[in-house]
Amino acid sequence: MTEDRYAAAPAVVRLETYEQSEIFGDTVDPFGVAEWGLVWRLKEHHFGIREDDRLVAHAGLLVLPLSAGGSRMDVAGLGGVAVAPDRRGRGLSAQVVSGALEHARTLGPEFALLFCRPDVAGLYARLGWREVAGEVEVEQPDGPAVMPLRTMWFPLREGSRWPEGPVRLHSAPM
Repeated sequence: MTEDRYAAAPAVVRLETYEQSEIFGDTVDPFGVAEWGLVWRLKEHHFGIREDDRLVAHAGLLVLPLSAGGSRMDVAGLGGVAVAPDRRGRGLSAQVVSGALEHARTLGPEFALLFCRPDVAGLYARLGWREVAGEVEVEQPDGPAVMPLRTMWFPLREGSRWPEGPVRLHSAPM
């Protein structure tokens, strides 16, 4: 008999607030992105998984303006995806991202967008995210900058296709 690793999966819940120290403690660079010196936006919507009265997984969202292939649109920016180090490998990131995307579908944008290190892009690809081709510009305090991380998109509506052409996030990244 095989065991279903999601059989007793804890629920993804909406969080009123989120402090990354709840998951990572006082780790200085928990997402491994400090070396690029980017300024990031705080998320407005937070989702989490609690086990034993402890937050063990998180994903955040906010709606941001973007131009892609000459068209302006809003996207649901996904960021701050985190799983406590001692709880990794149990599918919690897939669960919390799925819960956040359920909510993103209610916000209006046709697409979700995220930025990630190359070593975690495969995880998102397995969840149905696709890589944006070409450079992506994001806003920074000194003006537009090319995003050094991978940019990936996810359709929030059936049949949505990412536009071809240059991409610019008219905001700091999330």
